Formats: sequence, structure tokens, C-alpha cells
Amino acid sequence: MKYLIVVPDGAADEPIEALGGKTPLQTANMPHVNALAAVGEVGMVSTVPEGIAPGSDAANLSVMGYDPRVYLTGRSPLEAASIGIDMSETDVAFRTNIVTLEGDGAYEDLIVKDHSSGDITTAEADQLIQAVNEAFANEKIKFYTGVSYRHCMIVHDGSTEYELTPPHDILTRKAGAYLPKGEGAEFITEMMKKSYEILKDHPVNKARVEKGLNPANSLWIWGQGKKPQLSSFYDKYQINGATISAVDLIKGIGVCAGLETIDVEGATGTIHTNFDGKAEAAIEAFKRGVDFLYVHLEAPDECSHQGDMPGKIKSLELIDEKVVGPVIDYLKSVGEDFRFLIVPDHQTPLSIRTHKGRPVPYVFFDSSKAQAEDESRAFNEVSGASSGNFFANGYELTDHFFAK
Repeated sequence: MKYLIVVPDGAADEPIEALGGKTPLQTANMPHVNALAAVGEVGMVSTVPEGIAPGSDAANLSVMGYDPRVYLTGRSPLEAASIGIDMSETDVAFRTNIVTLEGDGAYEDLIVKDHSSGDITTAEADQLIQAVNEAFANEKIKFYTGVSYRHCMIVHDGSTEYELTPPHDILTRKAGAYLPKGEGAEFITEMMKKSYEILKDHPVNKARVEKGLNPANSLWIWGQGKKPQLSSFYDKYQINGATISAVDLIKGIGVCAGLETIDVEGATGTIHTNFDGKAEAAIEAFKRGVDFLYVHLEAPDECSHQGDMPGKIKSLELIDEKVVGPVIDYLKSVGEDFRFLIVPDHQTPLSIRTHKGRPVPYVFFDSSKAQAEDESRAFNEVSGASSGNFFANGYELTDHFFAK
């Protein structure tokens, strides 16, 4: 038996007037996924427990089989594991975005325009992180380059007792109301403010502005936490597996769980990612004996954050055409039984351009237990809700998926 979980990040949404009251999942042409839904199981699942922020950290831990109420210690420590940072028990990791602020006057009055700086390249971002290290690094603080706009700050003997806001939650708003709060948080605020003076005229950003691209002109620090302690995925499910993702967070969860991480050249986490390469990597992994793959695709989420409705719909269609279709065709061709689960980690409604903790739809297909075809079963919010199938916790759906 082979096992495949596909996570179209942020794919779940709400009815949109411009789509005739439909959601992007109802609108997108996804024939491969919906063919499996018609002979499989559909339903809804709550991936984020009540009282926990609907971040990709909690949601993906849940979908990978781990209760966020037990295992979540913060987003950045998981990303640090992917980067290869060896954290001590007293280290605190912070997610460090390089963002686009716009406007004039004091830092507090600048507008948070873009949490991803126009999906800046990692090569460009690395030069900016080097400049930040030259300005701020010392025996206690150091910055590490991640992927694109997503980076990491480690504070030795640090505190987690700060109120820090994800930048994708405050797009188009003034920065001042969302600066770090809490005892001792002033050092974070000062670094963010000083980083703007350092980065706004950096050669990388001058070149980006000349090309009409968003400059990466400020640090935005959030997502703090200490070293995570996940139980072994193999001990949990008795299955060897791997993750395929462009995102350090997903790779980090995999590393902490003892899963292999598979890198794909050209994987960006946007709609311009190498979808074909991810499918090829998945097929090659199955061929060499990997039994389980967690394939994460960030594009729908990024399109949602940008308010790009056509892009979100297109990204869903590309996932179906270029990832789900080829991998399922391969699994069918070799004649081995397989289980397939597609489930968003969380909602990212286009109307609010950030995450929401409401239940999301899923499709579960087991080739050894195909049902009579029913075309009313499909991968969308309406079909999932009308099925009557509901899991109160994401990890319970994952347990169901792996049940012997």
C-alpha cells in the first residue's frame, strides 16, 4: 500500500459573489481529484483547534497527525529545523519576513503593502539578510537565510512572551498598531525600525524598484518559539515517508518527525512553482520504496494573500493537472493499492486575504475500497458539508487515513 497526502495550502474559501456564489474549489476544473471523490469519501475536518491561531504551523501539524495542543511550540522553530539550525533548549527562534512597507513619515505610519516582497528570490534575500547580520548580529542574536521572504532569527536565552503579529494578517494597514508588545519587546521593534533604514536603499532594492518590483525594505519579526519535540512519524504509523514542499515550515515538521525531505529544483511556493518537478519527485520516491508522501503546495495560499482570485483558481487547476493527475496515473499503472487524501491545511478566504480557522473539505480515496460512483461527491466546501462526514481534529482524519 502506498499513501499520498496532497495539501493545497489555503485552498478552502467562502462563496464569492463574482463567482456566482461559488467558492474557488467549486469553480476550478479539477477532474482528477473529483473523479476520485466520486468513488471515494468526502467530508469536512477541523484542522485548527479552538483557541489556537489558524496558522500553517498548527494546521499542518494537525494534518500530519500531530495534535497542535500538544506539539506546537511556535512556527519558527519548525522552520529552523528545516534550515539546519541546531537550537539549544534555551534558544528562541523567530520567523523573520522581509516585507514591503510603503508611505512617508515615521515607521509607525508606513503601510504593510506586501508580506512577501513580491516573492523575492532567495539569492536577493540572502544579500539582505547578510546586511541585517552585519548590523544586528552579536553573541546573543543571529539571522539565518531561509527561502524567498521567509527567514529566521535565533535569540540565545531568549523569551517567547511577546505579542507579535503575522504580516499577512495586516496587509494594507499601518504598521504602528501591530508593532511588538510585551515586556522586553523593545529590542525587536528597534531592529525592525532600523532595518528599514538599512534596507530601503540597499542595492538589491534599488534594482528591484527599477524593475517595477516591490522592495524588501523591512524586517517583520513574529512566530516565536522554542525547540519542538515531535514523536517519530514511523513509531506513530509504522510507515516510512517523505515531504515535498518549497516551504521551510513543512520541511521542518518533516525533519522533526523523522521524515525525509525531498527538494525540487524550481519549487518556489507560488503559482510559478515547478509543479511538474514535484510530481516527478513524488513518482521517483515511490519507485525507490518510499511508502508515504506529504506533498504540500503553497500557491493557493499565496494567491489568496495577494487577493488574486483568478490566480487561486488557476493554481488549483494546475495542482490537479500537473501533480495529482500524473502521480495517481503512476500509482494506478503499477497496480499497487494506494490511499489518497487531499485536504487544505486551512481556509484563506480571498475576502480577508488571511487565514481562518473554520473546517475545510477533504477527499479520501482507497483503491481497495472504491465505492459506487456518485458525481455529487466532489472536492469542495458544499459537497464536504453535505456528506455528513466530519472530523473534529485534523489528526483524527490522518489516523483514519492510515488505519489498518
